[in-house]
Amino acid sequence: MVDATVIPTLEQRIAGLTAPSARSNVPPFMVMDVMAAAERIEANGGQVIHMEVGQPAAPAPRAAIAAAHTALEQARIDYTSALGISSLRQRIARHYRETYACEIDPARIVITTGSSAGFILAFLAMFEPGDRVAVTVPGYPPYRHILTALGCEPVLIETTAENRHALTGEALLAAHRKTPLKGVLVASPANPTGTMMSREALGGVIAAARDAGIRFMSDEIYHGLDYAFPAVTAAQLSDQALIINSFSKYFCMTGWRIGWMVVPDALVRPIERLQQNLAISVPTLSQIAAEAAFDGHAEMEAIKHGYQENRRILIEGFPRAGLTRFLPADGAFYLYADVSDFTKDSFDFAKRMLEETHVAATPGVDFDPIHGRSFVRFSYARSAEDMQEAVARIARWLG
Repeated sequence: MVDATVIPTLEQRIAGLTAPSARSNVPPFMVMDVMAAAERIEANGGQVIHMEVGQPAAPAPRAAIAAAHTALEQARIDYTSALGISSLRQRIARHYRETYACEIDPARIVITTGSSAGFILAFLAMFEPGDRVAVTVPGYPPYRHILTALGCEPVLIETTAENRHALTGEALLAAHRKTPLKGVLVASPANPTGTMMSREALGGVIAAARDAGIRFMSDEIYHGLDYAFPAVTAAQLSDQALIINSFSKYFCMTGWRIGWMVVPDALVRPIERLQQNLAISVPTLSQIAAEAAFDGHAEMEAIKHGYQENRRILIEGFPRAGLTRFLPADGAFYLYADVSDFTKDSFDFAKRMLEETHVAATPGVDFDPIHGRSFVRFSYARSAEDMQEAVARIARWLG
């Protein structure tokens, strides 16, 4: 006899047709929600200082824009190879030779639709559902969210002030001993802390991962934006590391959605197959512009100097405004400030700061589900005048 109580009604069956999958149940990327709230204030006439999103205020290099114009005027914009335009891959290999004295076979370079697609391709090529992959906290939220959506388990490793909020080989192996890891992802310069890893520190983590059989990935999208010392690429230390980079930050090309990976030889063909099926190829116009962007080095260095001045304004001004504790700001364009003297809820703090001062920043809970309620991330990728005004507004508000 059938139990009628367990037979779904027609309405329930219809509702089930559009029910979201469990894998889609990932947290929002909160910075985008803050940006949307800031835009609503601006729509009502408010003047918001945008320190919430990691987006340069400057446009793409002039050479990149000119190359895109020429391509639109002279040629069809067709599909490219799934791995990317050959000349762009060769130009990126030249970049490694000139910047890091590091020889990279262009065949190991894969062009991606921003770093975001790079993470998806890397995770799909390297891991199976259920695999445990270590990431540090505080850290970039989509690492965790993409891994979760793909059925992997992100393993959070807390960083400490003693190690300048960077992962160590000892911490990685301690997590591995608890339950084995299949991979680890590090970033230097890091988001949201701005911390950079020295050659010795990065090499120590790579060696620990290699010896334990843990696959190593390096997020290097803030390379070029280094102030404390020159950034070190994992490509200098291992040909088994998978490296993800992007034109979004140093080259100011966020909306062009163009990035690249340097991958171990054994993963080139698997990633190519994935790219063929998931995207066919990366937008051609963006690839053309990206190749030309390397000719804008002097332009980008001038913008970098502007970030350095903004960094100085915040490091000197925030303590006078009442924000006296923040993590190392060696690189990138972020300052991760401790706000625990004023609140136990950084989400509420950031919400009130936006509403009452029209300064938009991102609550630390986006980057760290463990201790993030004590921190707020401020991006200093805007103008020096914006930074000075932000310090003044926050000082009045906290004073």
